[in-house]
Amino acid sequence: MQKGFTKYCCFLCLWDSRATKEHYVKTDWPVREYFLPGEKSISHESLVLPEKIILPPLHIKLGLMKNFVKALNKDGQAFLYLRQKFPTLSDAKVKEGIFIGPQIKAMLKDEVFLTKMTPVESEAWNAFKTICEIFLGNKKDPNYKELVSNLLSSYQQLGARMSLKIHFLHNHLDFFPANLGAVSDEHGERFHQDFLKMERNYQGRWDPAMLGDFCWMLKRDNPQVKHKRKARAKLF
Repeated sequence: MQKGFTKYCCFLCLWDSRATKEHYVKTDWPVREYFLPGEKSISHESLVLPEKIILPPLHIKLGLMKNFVKALNKDGQAFLYLRQKFPTLSDAKVKEGIFIGPQIKAMLKDEVFLTKMTPVESEAWNAFKTICEIFLGNKKDPNYKELVSNLLSSYQQLGARMSLKIHFLHNHLDFFPANLGAVSDEHGERFHQDFLKMERNYQGRWDPAMLGDFCWMLKRDNPQVKHKRKARAKLF
């Protein structure tokens, strides 16, 4: 798929990401029948079949959190509380709702955060918490379709813009695996935690060498590989 704010970013259908008036309303988008580079926002040939692509629960959770924070009133108590809760995060990351897994878990357990919200914000937040527990976790509630519908309704009322990850919940709920707990989040969550250390080392500036350092760290993290030079730090 093409990068950036592309028009047709869904690999399952021709969902128009720019037709904001039809978001949360239209559900019968045309099915994407072919992947031809140069057409319908396709830049390269697909390496795997679309039906074998897995939607990681962690990425859906990160997307829901991002759109929730971006829809908050920037002068409201809830948003100001987020800035106080994570003083080490830059203002740009807080405004864009860029959080990692452990930070989201901390907010889900924070009861004070809920008291800082308006009724509309609290309704959307409670719906988000419910989805994390009964749909994006190890167990799927039998009534998950109605609960996902409540989440989408509360996000629409909040004014959250529909992203690709919210679109998956709105239009392709049946594409998710029967047991999301079988799709491990450990690798994805650990990637965000490890890369956060890299960002701190490079002081938030992107450098091609940063990716090389991260790959070297993964190679050194294999306990079965013998190295001539021993690492000083212990790997757990």
